[in-house]
Amino acid sequence: MFWTDPSAKESKSLYRVQVSLSAFAFLFSELVQYNQTQVDNIAELERRLEDAGYAVGARVLELLCHREKGNRRETRLLGILSFIHSTVWKVLFGKVADSLEKGTEHEDEYMISEKELLVNRFISIPKDMGAFNCGAFVAGIVRGVLDNAGFPAVVTAHFVPVDGQQRPRTTILIKFAEEVLQREARLG
Repeated sequence: MFWTDPSAKESKSLYRVQVSLSAFAFLFSELVQYNQTQVDNIAELERRLEDAGYAVGARVLELLCHREKGNRRETRLLGILSFIHSTVWKVLFGKVADSLEKGTEHEDEYMISEKELLVNRFISIPKDMGAFNCGAFVAGIVRGVLDNAGFPAVVTAHFVPVDGQQRPRTTILIKFAEEVLQREARLG
């Protein structure tokens, strides 16, 4: 995560302080462990991580709209997806997401794929929690950005196996509400 220097007045050059990976890994590990003690199953744990991510996403949107866009927000579907894929991802993870794709089967689905999502990088999942995906936290961030920008959607994280790789690729699946598609059609 990156932050701006509060003393930089109206300067386009930003002083950025990067949070150490070990500090983030420790804090995220504590978040997962705490929530793990509060739940009875994997689905509930992922939901709690998604809720924590949602709060982060809402705040990131406010920060970036103020900092990057002069308090202007995206009004088009592809604009907000591009904003998340590039700007939000770069601020949170230090790089643009690996890919942004439109679903082939459904008109309302888009996918952001990441070869190795930071929240899954140092996580070892016990055998009894085999389906657990820490990407739910990032899905919550994406949902928080989308909902607060006026693009309600269901956002989920999925593992996608890749031939020849030990770790699967993480895909964030975004399924937009019907009202978003109707608004987009009206806008042309």
